[in-house]
Parts: sequence; C-alpha cells; structure tokens
Amino acid sequence: MSRRKDHYEISRWLRFKRWVDGEVDPLSRGMEAQPAWKKEERDARVKQRLRERESGKQEAVKQEESGRQRKKARASSVPEILNTRGIRWFQRFYRIMSVLLCLSIIFVLLWTIAYLPPFGNAGNPANNEVPARYIERGLQETGAVNIVTGMILDYRAFDTFGESCVLFIASCCVLVLLRLDKESGQDAKGGNAKAARARKESEENDRLFEPKNDVILQKCACVLVPLIFVFGIYIILNGHLSPGGGFSGGAVLGSGLILYLNAFGFKKTEQFFTEKVYRRVTLCALTFYCLAKSYSFFTGANHLESGIPLGTPGAILSSGLILPLNICVGLVVACTMYAFYTLFRKGGM
Repeated sequence: MSRRKDHYEISRWLRFKRWVDGEVDPLSRGMEAQPAWKKEERDARVKQRLRERESGKQEAVKQEESGRQRKKARASSVPEILNTRGIRWFQRFYRIMSVLLCLSIIFVLLWTIAYLPPFGNAGNPANNEVPARYIERGLQETGAVNIVTGMILDYRAFDTFGESCVLFIASCCVLVLLRLDKESGQDAKGGNAKAARARKESEENDRLFEPKNDVILQKCACVLVPLIFVFGIYIILNGHLSPGGGFSGGAVLGSGLILYLNAFGFKKTEQFFTEKVYRRVTLCALTFYCLAKSYSFFTGANHLESGIPLGTPGAILSSGLILPLNICVGLVVACTMYAFYTLFRKGGM
C-alpha cells in the first residue's frame, strides 16, 4: 500500500483530478467551484496533516535523544577497570615484543660474527684478489695516484653515485618537512593576518638568533671565507693526487657558505646563492655524473675504447673522469650542507 505524499494537497496531479471531476472552473482562473463548507473541511484536513507531520518529527527527535542518553548511560555503566585493563595488556605486550625484537637482532648479529673468518687468516676477504687488484693495477687502470679515490670514483663509481643521490633525497625530504611557504593573498586577507605579519617581520630580521652587525664576526669572515673556499677547491681538485676528494672538499665549501651566512645574513647570501641556484647546480652535477659513468661502464663492459685519456699520473689533468666526478660530488655535498642549515635555521633558502 503506497503512502500519500506530504505535498499531495498542492501537487499537480490533485489539481488535474479536481479539474476532471469539475471541482475547479478553468474559466475562473483557478477558483474552486465548491461550497464554502467543503473548502473549510479541506483546509482543516491540510492543517491536521501538517500538525501530524510536526508531531512525528518531534517524536523522532525525542527518540533519537533518548537513544543517545541510553548509549551514554551504557558507556558510563562499564567499570573503569575494564577500560584500563586493555591498555595495560597492550603496554605489556608492546614491551615484551620490543625485548624479543632486540634479542632477535642481537642473536642474528652474533650468529653472523661467529661465521666470520679468524683475524689474520690468509684466506680472509681483506687479503683476496680484489684489494690486490686495486693496489697492483689501480694506477695503470684509473690513472689516479690516490688509490682510495680511484677505487671510489672508478671501480665503485655507481656506489658513490648512490651516496650522492641519498644526500640529494635527504635534502628534499628535509625541504618537504621544514619548508615554510609564503602566505598567499587569501591567508593575508583572512584571519591569518597576524601570522603573515610575524612572518614578514622574521624575514626582514632574518638574523634574529645571530649576532646582528657583529663587526668582529664580519671582519673574520671576510678573511676566512675566501681561504676556506680556496682550500675546499684545492681538496676537490687534488682528490686523485692526495688524500681528499669530493666529500671532504664539499664539506669545507659548505662550512664556508654557512660561515658567510652567519656573518652577513640571508639578504647578502641570496645575491649569489639562492634556491634556484641550488636546484640547478645539484641537478647538473648528478646528471653529468650519471651520464659520464654510464658511458664509461658501457664501454668497459663491452671491451670498447672509451676515448677518455687517463693522462700522466701525478698531473692535475689526469685520471680520466675522476677529476670532473670529484667536482660533481663536491658541489652536491656543499649544496646539501648549506640547504640543511638554511632549512633548520629559517625553513627555506
């Protein structure tokens, strides 16, 4: 059995039905041709339905409210001991599983150490043919006087490329987590005007936590920063001839940038080193590293001549691709150190 709609009294179907039954005169512009008592009876029925509808809504609201009260009473009737018992059991289980996990890791490590060869044995991996190849033929095959640099940037160059990519990815993660974006116009016009004003004041005074206009620090930086940059470049360019290389030289360059930033602030530093410069330098360095070593590895794996001369051992322009690869690694390390400092310091570059 179908239920009559609430708006049935004003529906088009009822009007059409009344017109067919002759209750409405089409020439009287919608006036009903029926006695007054019938019209009053119809109005009374409409009012009665409206009152029933309102009473039904009120009854539904009362039932819903009573249901909420019953739920609250049921929840409050549960003893507090039952609520805290589950938390206690979970804490005990968490502690037990943590101890078991630590003990498992210790057991696996000790088990692995037990299978290591004894120290000083001639058959140990430290004395096998791999390091012997590095020592005996490293200078001939790589052209680098520094055996460690030849091993890192020639024999294991892709491993070093992975380390450089790890630095870049780490800086990207720190950028995502710590970056403070500039407020948009909507935020400034809305209820965030106070935060926007504070942000603007902090940008104007970007050396809030540093000595402001410290003459001693600035004069010392003017003397030390050029020497630090020259020393870092020296370490990078002589990495294949002496102890050093891209990682240590890049760390020195990064420390020089940080010292200059502490002495003169972001405003002067951003005149030559901005976020755009950081992105371009890092991208170009990693791209050149990947393409150069991919080419040399492809030719070497297929017994083809790479066409890259090794030069004279001991000369600055020697060792093939090791020198430009050292430069790439040094640039990535320096940019990453500076980016980390600026992100932790200011939330942006």
